[in-house]
Amino acid sequence: MTRTEMTVNPPIRALLLDLDGVLTDTAEYHFLAWKRLADEEGIPFTRQENEALRGVSREESLRQLLKGRPLDPETAQAWMERKNRYYRELLQKLGPQDLLPGVASFLAAAKANGLQLAVVSASRNAPEVLKRLGIAHLFQAIVTGADAARSKPAPDLFLLAARRLNLSPVECIGVEDAAAGVTAIHRAGMVAVGIGPRERVGAAELVLPGLENVRPDRLLWAATWRVREKAFRPENQHYRETILTQGNGMLSTRGTLEERWPGDRQATLIHGLWDDAPIVHTELANGFDWTRFEIRVNGQPFALDRGQVMDYARNLDLVSGELQRRLRWISPDGAAVDLYFLRFADLADPHALAARVVVEPVDREVRVEVRAWLDSRVENLGLLHWREPSSQLHRDRVFLQASTRHTRKKLGMGMTLIGHGPVDRTASLDCLGAPGLSVSATLPPGQTLSVEKLVAVLTGQDGDDLDERLSKKLEELNSRGFQALRQENRQAWQEFWADSDVIIEGDDEAQVSVRHALFQLRIAAPKDNPWASIGARTLSGFGYRGHVFWDTEIFMLPFFTYTQPELARNLLLYRWHTLPGARRKAAQGGYQGAQYAWESAETGDEVTPRWVVGPDGEELVRIWCGDIEIHVTADVAYAIWQYWQATGDDRFMASYGVPILLETARFWESRVEPDVPVPGQFAISDVIGPDEYHEHVDNNAYTNRMVIWHLAHARKALAWLEQSHPEEAAALRRRLKITPERLAYWQRIEAKLVVRHDPKTGLIEQFDGFFQLPEVDWSQFAQRESSMQALLGIQGANTRQVLKQPDVILLLCLLRDEYGPKECRANWEYYAPRTDHTYGSSLGPAIHAWAACELGEPETAYEHFMRAARADLRDVRGNAADGIHAASAGAVWQALVFGFAGLRFEGKGPRLQPRLPSRWQRLAFTFYRKGRRYRADLRAGETGSLVEAPRQRLGPDFGP
Repeated sequence: MTRTEMTVNPPIRALLLDLDGVLTDTAEYHFLAWKRLADEEGIPFTRQENEALRGVSREESLRQLLKGRPLDPETAQAWMERKNRYYRELLQKLGPQDLLPGVASFLAAAKANGLQLAVVSASRNAPEVLKRLGIAHLFQAIVTGADAARSKPAPDLFLLAARRLNLSPVECIGVEDAAAGVTAIHRAGMVAVGIGPRERVGAAELVLPGLENVRPDRLLWAATWRVREKAFRPENQHYRETILTQGNGMLSTRGTLEERWPGDRQATLIHGLWDDAPIVHTELANGFDWTRFEIRVNGQPFALDRGQVMDYARNLDLVSGELQRRLRWISPDGAAVDLYFLRFADLADPHALAARVVVEPVDREVRVEVRAWLDSRVENLGLLHWREPSSQLHRDRVFLQASTRHTRKKLGMGMTLIGHGPVDRTASLDCLGAPGLSVSATLPPGQTLSVEKLVAVLTGQDGDDLDERLSKKLEELNSRGFQALRQENRQAWQEFWADSDVIIEGDDEAQVSVRHALFQLRIAAPKDNPWASIGARTLSGFGYRGHVFWDTEIFMLPFFTYTQPELARNLLLYRWHTLPGARRKAAQGGYQGAQYAWESAETGDEVTPRWVVGPDGEELVRIWCGDIEIHVTADVAYAIWQYWQATGDDRFMASYGVPILLETARFWESRVEPDVPVPGQFAISDVIGPDEYHEHVDNNAYTNRMVIWHLAHARKALAWLEQSHPEEAAALRRRLKITPERLAYWQRIEAKLVVRHDPKTGLIEQFDGFFQLPEVDWSQFAQRESSMQALLGIQGANTRQVLKQPDVILLLCLLRDEYGPKECRANWEYYAPRTDHTYGSSLGPAIHAWAACELGEPETAYEHFMRAARADLRDVRGNAADGIHAASAGAVWQALVFGFAGLRFEGKGPRLQPRLPSRWQRLAFTFYRKGRRYRADLRAGETGSLVEAPRQRLGPDFGP
């Protein structure tokens, strides 16, 4: 177990199965009974019309049969009883032979796997049918249309089944063969499996023709498209807000409750909205809260700590990016209502946001008011960034604008609120800095109020005249409507997953963790803004103030390079646009060329804080990274080269890539120290490598070896440019003063820069003197719950052989084609046992997984991989509240593709060297290489297949 109670993604414990069309097919009996009744009464009734009766109640079936004909209640009841009598007569023929193919073995396997089973049927005859089929004893609960006032598509029957099993809705999967049933399952907050044709049950997460030859775990796999929350826990709310973050590449919104909760960390962070603040330098300003709703039932405001809450379920749907919540709320005065919340940031239109609230009374008439706001009264953990908010209120729409306090960046939002139902009052709400709208209605039982909120969002980056553009954008969204926006968003997500999904069979926790990681990477990646990049905690929290690190290029970018190359290009263009800041940083240090900042924001200037408050809350701690953690410059060069090799994007390389490689190479030329430690050699002293437990070290192996790589590839890039674009190359050489003498000097640095590599053993010393540091007795720290640096102190960790994260091992992974098995084995055996795997850096576990795969140790790799996969969903380090661990998310993809799949690129093209852990039955993914799309599909015990796969429209249920 982890730091948090497992109320996020609890195991699926039950299958709730419809009867007709899933376990048996008595639809023919129902048709014959209704047909006999209809014929007797002279009412036309066809088989096609009978299809519409699937999954609905007896009363609703009769209503549809009558086609609007009037019938008094007494006669209607008599007709239903007559139809039921005809049906029961037909049931006398029913027996075990009438089970649908595969049902008996499927139910037996489900029981063997420890799953509880329930039947959820609109038919009141379900107990008799199950008894005649000989399977009644297999079910812990049987729920029929007689058990609830509302039948499908209302969720009541499925919710009642979950209650009888003492389970949360998110611990159950519903199985249905009718559209009404699938709707009921979703309204219950459950995952749906559809049985039958896609045109009938296509809204389900997984669609199957039947249960024949189907393993129960295939149904459980359907839940791996959701992050499921079975209960709200205030003590865990900040970490939940992070993992339920939604976004669209322009902005992300944390998963706070629509009605808010005291102490929450509500945030909508938007690329480019930087503002300056005392002490912390520059940070992304928290944008306006667009999610806020207030629901009043008979004048009483809804809140989770008032009245009684039942049937709570919240789901982040990774297929669509929608955050959905459902619950039954019984107000303090006893009025029961079902509440449904849904919101999304439109991936197809990054300037569009949408939310919906549905209120449905259960058993009495209620007066309902739904209020919605745009709220500028937001903060960044106590820091306020917005000045002079201005509002415009109209009858059916409101607008809000403000500017950041220091940088004067503008943000504008516009909102409409549309009520569907017996709306009898609408109003605008004038609140300082938070304009709003409200919709009111009186609802009898069975009638709903659906309130749709559409929000347009624009910034000063989108052009001048914010007022006019905002008004036009909101009008556009209003004309398109909620459902059209929702469909366009779903289509955009389907396009993304068609190229980016990674399928893992046999390990549902790994599967959902990987999908969640890739989802979070995508919503943080700007598509149309080359002046923005992905921060270390994405746009999901206040950690690191939104600053950009080497994390983007080394850990995240490969995922985009090989699956979404246009996004990778955009991320690299950020480094082009911040090159002037890199030049300033180099000059400030007395160096030539361009040196990228350790922490970068809008301009590329260094924004790393020099001091932070220590863990005791009192002592100030000096942060040296901005001064001496310099390997980021080589990391950017590595990412540019990798992108070029993967995509063949020569235009990018000529215009941006080669200039960056050369100008940053000039920094290294001036940063190395000649004739140190002996004449003819070069050194780089006083640095921090990837392992940040050790500061002020000399000749860090990772840094120096990446410098050698950088200089060599800068020369290669220039040679290519001279051959392919000679005029551009000549101009660039003149501008940067790249003379033959300078290139020769770079070659000498490459040959003589110190790297402590023992050719006999293959061991590489992490930095000068590392091997002389005292060891740590790890047995003394076996039961710890914090990092080794926290236990040993900053200086204690600095002077011992303990690593925060892989340093040499990371180097061997990145330059895997330049090192052999001897180096990999020697350095793994030395450094892996000395690394703080659990509470050190989140950047480490996935890299160790990759490295273990290179050594042919997939089981060891799996242990490290799951540390990375659980980093956020289980809040392993207790700091997920600060935001998603983006580097870990990106490294998880690399561990899968480069590690477990063993993907390599050689002269003849890509090849695989699979090494799957024993519990995985399958690993499959898609990648691009120089414009060609490939599909890799690996099965346990097989070499796997790698084929070119032209672009297809693949649904999100593509998989097991």
